[in-house]
Parts: sequence; structure tokens; C-alpha cells
Amino acid sequence: MSPEEMATLHAAAFTQSRPWSADEFASLVSSPLCFAVGDTTCFALIRVIADEAELLTIATHPEHIRHGLAFLCMQNWQEQARLRGATKAFLEVADDNAPALALYAKCGFKHCGTRRAYYSRSPLPPVDAIVMQSTFAQR
Repeated sequence: MSPEEMATLHAAAFTQSRPWSADEFASLVSSPLCFAVGDTTCFALIRVIADEAELLTIATHPEHIRHGLAFLCMQNWQEQARLRGATKAFLEVADDNAPALALYAKCGFKHCGTRRAYYSRSPLPPVDAIVMQSTFAQR
């Protein structure tokens, strides 16, 4: 997937917050620490540093939600991160994003912290970020 395709999908999926630009995606995917999985209907961008993986973003096109694509993306990136040496993973999610919270719980992530007023939603009040963690089973 190109950075432009990522930015287009991200903009379609993130209507309540500022979507990331193609330049931001290009900068991230140019790093040897980052990788993406998925396609133009659903993708995830991940960074692995030492033994920790971080889900930077995941986006599903609104026309393709509730088809299991994000769950498959989650499984795929976690396996690839494990193969890159990660033993645990972190992510953050807006505390009002019930579908994402359910997805992450289904994938084995547990609440490990809160970042108060992390997401700006002007003119609405900011929203807390829930930090979640998962440990990868060793094979």
C-alpha cells in the first residue's frame, strides 16, 4: 500500500479526528522499525522496537466495517511483530470507541493505563485514551 492510499483510507475511517497525511505515512513506512499489513479496505501500521510492538493506527474503510477485516489485520500484524522479536504489544484507543475496544479485547489486549484528555475533538471536549497491552505467546 502506498502512503497516499493509506492517507485516503485513514481520512475515510477517521472522521472525528485529524487523519494522517501521506507525508506522515511515508515518513513512518520509510523506517525499518515500521511495517504495514492489509490493503485498501483495511490496514494497520505497526512499529517494533526491541521486544515491544506498538499499533500506530488501524483503519477500515466505512464500506467494509463489520466484515472481520480488522480482526484479520490484528492477527496478521501481531504474528509479524512476534516474528520480528516482539514479546508484547501496546496500543491506545479513544475511550468512546466501543467497536475498537471490543476488537482489541477479542484480540487479547487488556487495559493498562489511561491518558486523560488525550484526543482533541474540538469543538467537543477532549476524550481520554485507553492504553492496552497484550503479551505474545512464545512458540
